[in-house]
Amino acid sequence: MRLSIVLPTWNERDNIEPLLSQLMQQLAGQPFSIEILVVDDDSADGTAELVRELSQRHPCLRLIRRVGRSGLASAIKEGLLDATGDLALVMDSDGQHEPSAILRAVRTLQERQLDLVVGSRFHPEAEIRGLSGRREQGSTWANGAARFSLPKAYAELTDYMSGFFVVRLESLLPVLRAVDVNGFKFLYELLAVSRGRLRVGEVPLIFQPRVSGSSKLDLAIFWDFLISLLHSLSFRILPRRAISFALVGCSGVLVQLIATHLLMVGLALSSGDALTVRQRFELALPLAVVIAASSNYLINNALTFRFQRLQGLALVRGLLKFLLVASLPALANVGLAAAFYSFVASNTVWAQLAGILVVFVWNYAASSRFVWNTP
Repeated sequence: MRLSIVLPTWNERDNIEPLLSQLMQQLAGQPFSIEILVVDDDSADGTAELVRELSQRHPCLRLIRRVGRSGLASAIKEGLLDATGDLALVMDSDGQHEPSAILRAVRTLQERQLDLVVGSRFHPEAEIRGLSGRREQGSTWANGAARFSLPKAYAELTDYMSGFFVVRLESLLPVLRAVDVNGFKFLYELLAVSRGRLRVGEVPLIFQPRVSGSSKLDLAIFWDFLISLLHSLSFRILPRRAISFALVGCSGVLVQLIATHLLMVGLALSSGDALTVRQRFELALPLAVVIAASSNYLINNALTFRFQRLQGLALVRGLLKFLLVASLPALANVGLAAAFYSFVASNTVWAQLAGILVVFVWNYAASSRFVWNTP
């Protein structure tokens, strides 16, 4: 038997060498051969250079350096698809997953003839030493939400967010290919696309404190999780990016309504009774639409398209492109809202909602292609 170990890395230079040393010591003398694939997202701290140097002394070690693409889920998928083993194990590179759990997971998978075994932080026999109380509570909530959204065949699992799991490669390759690499957690996405067909099990983990560096958890991770849940609950019919774009668009609706109201109040204070409500609405609406479009652009850049995120001058150029792309539907937005107000109902809120609804699909399709260069 051959076991492939996939280690995704991003700025883990201080952690990777001790981990590799522990892995080789732990697995020395076992009745199977190993390969270790370090999938590095072009780390700036020299992680890839160190792994390349170590690979010259250890033939079982292989570096996959990714330039121009990034993300934990996509790194895991690439490592698993490049693996040559009969079994493949994924674990974090920050020292929080104990190498001694590898043999337990492999034995469990073989003895019970399973497709997937998860290393669980929330197994009754597990110990959590490396999560704050707040993080542990958040993970517990996330696991509860994940259990609700996944097939009932996986209800026995206790840690759907785990970064430690072992799979039987040959039987899982079709499922692995289908995993959405923009998802919140690779394991969660794997379980979702498998539709309850996998034979699964768990082993307890002793979850250690991070050895060096800081956690990669941020607002974008929480956003990804929300999108993953909605994607699963929609039976994966709606594209993930469209769901994210729509949620950001909802925030844009709120921004536009507030901006329109404030601008109309400002016009009323400055002009007195010289302008009617309709005139103030028609004057305020175009600027409010631009403000809302700019807000949508900045939030989408940070969350929806975070793997193609624009920065510096590219961010400014992207905003100009976005406003240009959105200009025609923005004119339609303003025109339809004004017409709705004049001929259907004299209600500024409903008038704006009618205009916003018309332009959503255009903005999503056109900006994805021309601003973030994503099909």
